[in-house]
Amino acid sequence: MSNPSNSLAAPSRTSLRHRTRAVLREAGIGVALVALVGVFAMLSPIFLTSTNITNIFTQISINVILAVGMTFVILIGGIDLSVGSVMAFCAVVAGTVLKLEGLSVGPAIALALLASVAVGAVCGLANGAISAYWAIPSFIVTLGMLNIARGAALQWTQARSIYEFPDAFNDFGSATVLGLPAIFLVALALVALGWFVLNRTVFGRLVYAIGNNEEAVRLAGHSVRAVKIAAFVICGAAVGVGAVIYMTRLTIASPISGIGFELNAIAAVIIGGTSLSGGRGSIVGTLLGACIIGVLANGLILIGMSDFLRQMVTGFVIILAVVLDVYRARLTRAAD
Repeated sequence: MSNPSNSLAAPSRTSLRHRTRAVLREAGIGVALVALVGVFAMLSPIFLTSTNITNIFTQISINVILAVGMTFVILIGGIDLSVGSVMAFCAVVAGTVLKLEGLSVGPAIALALLASVAVGAVCGLANGAISAYWAIPSFIVTLGMLNIARGAALQWTQARSIYEFPDAFNDFGSATVLGLPAIFLVALALVALGWFVLNRTVFGRLVYAIGNNEEAVRLAGHSVRAVKIAAFVICGAAVGVGAVIYMTRLTIASPISGIGFELNAIAAVIIGGTSLSGGRGSIVGTLLGACIIGVLANGLILIGMSDFLRQMVTGFVIILAVVLDVYRARLTRAAD
């Protein structure tokens, strides 16, 4: 019998085989994305214009940021349904900090970002700790947090939006760097950070290992609870960043913002090839999944499809991704 701790210390033949499969899986998602772009390019003459491509990058940025954090949670076999509500709570706290008197613009923005990330991380800590220590399914815990955070956001502001932020803050949402939206570059930076943590750190290996075989990780002497809690904290911190970025786009902090954002993030992760049962998936796949959702939404608008039909098509794509994941898991077990 192999020692689980050895499998975490150095790549084995099995891990190399899994990585090869992950690369092939990402290549398949990339081909699907290219095919989707090709279809919409033929159906709409303005789809491939620089303006429209910039719009797509801008529209998917928030979803990419949220989905990066969600990937950590789903890889350990959990799920976070509170993302949208926590995002609203983070936003109103950050908005309050931005309105504090006596602070210059730079420190106010930095303090607002820190406050938002801290609020998100604390919510993630609560989700992870309750789920890990009492062995409560994460979808139940985060469903409770969904209501708590939304209520906290509404109570904090008395159901009113906060606005009139500094111009330097509001301008960031529409700023570009080398032709790319600045907020999309922030999303890419978080993708790179998430990739590094998952692929180049012991913590990242433990995240995958817990999703594959939690008991083996425990027998190897590692703290499963600590890793699970950390995954939820990372998800919450990513929500904090996403909340501030979203505020720069809206130029307000609304207690009713973020509704349904958790579903978009989960969809991006699933379409990107991460297994709902945990242990398999990647940040790159999540990025591609978010791109597929963004391209699909944008393309369907350009060809004149109604909101209702677009929701139906997106739902069908998510179901198809889950079905393919189940089918792929069966093939993998048969091959092993």
